Amino acid sequence: MTGLATRLEWLDETASTNSEARERAEAGERGPLWIATRRQTAGRGRRGRSWSGLDGNLFTTGLYTLADDPQRAAQLSFIAALAVGDLCDQAGAEFSNTRLKWPNDVLISGRKLAGILLESGKAPGGGLWLAVGIGVNLMASPRDVERPATSLAEIGVPLDRERALEILSAAFDRYFAVWFREGFGPIRDRWLVRAYGLGDRCQARLNAETVTGIFADLGPDGSLRLDLAQGERRFISAGEVFFPES
Repeated sequence: MTGLATRLEWLDETASTNSEARERAEAGERGPLWIATRRQTAGRGRRGRSWSGLDGNLFTTGLYTLADDPQRAAQLSFIAALAVGDLCDQAGAEFSNTRLKWPNDVLISGRKLAGILLESGKAPGGGLWLAVGIGVNLMASPRDVERPATSLAEIGVPLDRERALEILSAAFDRYFAVWFREGFGPIRDRWLVRAYGLGDRCQARLNAETVTGIFADLGPDGSLRLDLAQGERRFISAGEVFFPES
């Protein structure tokens, strides 16, 4: 798997790069392949939200086939976030300003720069296909959104999307190779260096409850560890996390 050359493919327009990746995976494509589009008309984010299709931004999905269960494959969202962090570094953004917010957002100075959406299914030839959808605000950011957003151009480090895809896909494959050889531990450690809100109080909104505590650590599987009052610990595997300023 790691010895295969990663292909990059540009489309002029598509509804969603994740949907395009799914269709190809179900037709037998196994990757590794990054599909990018110059215009995305129906981009999707987490929990059914739409993703803005502003001109000049990067809309891309990496398609990989893994011999893993979906829970372990979900760790690739951390790899995707690290790859976006490397993209910001190479564009010239300040390292200290680029932070990774659990579970899958990339922030610059507290504003959302990028989002990540993973989807998966059974591959026709065996294994699990995984679509790693990434949207990065390179040239513009949406204004009518719940949380403040920004773009690389707005902070003075514009980057064209063709070069951005090259950097992103190469960085993803470097981290993927580490994960494949050594497991999640090194990825977890590297992610924590950029973690947004580590040590701060936050609120985790789950399907049936809301939990408030200190973001203390990541679990060995990538779950969020919250330290609650009276010394209790909770490990959150899925939900939305809000910090006082977010």
